[in-house]
Formats: sequence, C-alpha cells, structure tokens
Amino acid sequence: MRMLLRSSLLITALLSALAVADEQSVKRSFEERFPGAEVSSVKKEALTGLYEVYAIGQLFYVDEKVSYAIQGNLINAQTRQSLSAERMKVLSEISFNKLPFEQAIKIVRGNGKRQVAVFEDPDCPFCKQLERELQKINDVTIYVFLYPIEQLHPGATLKSRKIWCAPDRAKAWLASVHDNTVPEGSGECDTPTTNLAKLARTHRITGTPTLIFANNERVAGAIPAARVEQLLGNPTP
Repeated sequence: MRMLLRSSLLITALLSALAVADEQSVKRSFEERFPGAEVSSVKKEALTGLYEVYAIGQLFYVDEKVSYAIQGNLINAQTRQSLSAERMKVLSEISFNKLPFEQAIKIVRGNGKRQVAVFEDPDCPFCKQLERELQKINDVTIYVFLYPIEQLHPGATLKSRKIWCAPDRAKAWLASVHDNTVPEGSGECDTPTTNLAKLARTHRITGTPTLIFANNERVAGAIPAARVEQLLGNPTP
C-alpha cells in the first residue's frame, strides 16, 4: 500500500513538473513571438486544451508551440457566460497589501488608521476634483501613485518627476493639484513613474483617478467624500 502511495505521489509530482515546464515554454515562446509583451501568467485552459496567456493586461489563447494566438472572449456556449471576463476579474485584481508603497507619496491625516491608494495624474481635472473631496476626510493615510498620462496631458510626466524630486513630496503634490503650482527643479532624480505605469498597465488601470481600498476594492473616478468614507469604513479605535 505504501509503495502504491509513493508511486502515486511521484507520478503526481512528475505531471506537475511537466505542466510547469510546458507553461514556462509557452511563456518563452510567446515573449519571443511578441517582443515587448511581458507575460504575467500562463495557465492551461482545461476545457479547450489551449494555454491562457495574460500579458500586457490582456488575455490570449495559444497552442503549446504558440504557432497561433487568439485574442478575444472565450464563452461557454451552454451558459453564454464569458470565461474570459471571469478570469480578467481575477487576474486584474490588485492586492492592496502588495502595492509598492515605497513608490507612493504618503499623506497622513488624523490618526491615519484607514488607508486608500490612488493612481493620479497631476494634470487630470478629475484627480483635482477627487483631491478636493479627500480634503474633507480625516483619520486616513492616502498613498498617491503618480501615473501621468502624457498623451492626454502633455507635460504631466515632467511635472510628476518634479513633484517626486521635491524635498517635501506631499506638500508639492497638494500644491500642484490645488494651486497648479509646479515645483522648482529639473525633475532629474530616480522616480518611480516608469515602474508605476507598468504596474497600472498590468492591472488594466487606464484612467485617473483610480482608488484601491484596503479591502482590495477598486473604484475609478472622482467619487464624493461621502462615498470614500463609506468605502473606508469606520476608523479602528
């Protein structure tokens, strides 16, 4: 009986190793076929036998040699349910605790016990609107991730760099969004804007502001202070 159990465990381990090897091979082949498309995950799709590839914030379905790639919705014909939509919801979810807080501008009000992260562009009018609402909230720590969208707001990237390079980043950020004040300096320091843009693309954050709450709930847009309060919940005593 023990021999059978050991053999079964060994076969399971070998099959698991082969599956991982196949997925790694698919990852390498996909990145070779599509240069610049960094793959975040590969998973064999049980129903079709194809491999699900999550890259650059999008889903692809490929054969094991990546000879062909399909981009689009995988739908269960019986239930008419979008399997792709379900997977995208899982794959694009952002875990609050895994955010790179060292790359954020930290603003603390009151006891700071409640937390929220916001991806923002200094020239985004909706970000300025949200910031006016956030001013009404106390007992909160706000992590601002600079996410300038240059194609919409030319010059926002340089402004973001100057804000990050300022001696007091929080003060520089608030002055920028409330008074349109641009910090002095060249913006020539080690800034996280490139890394944050990559993070945003990976999680399909396409607009600003986008808020991420401590319970991982994600909300886009300039929501009113009352709604932010509701999502933050009551501060812990």
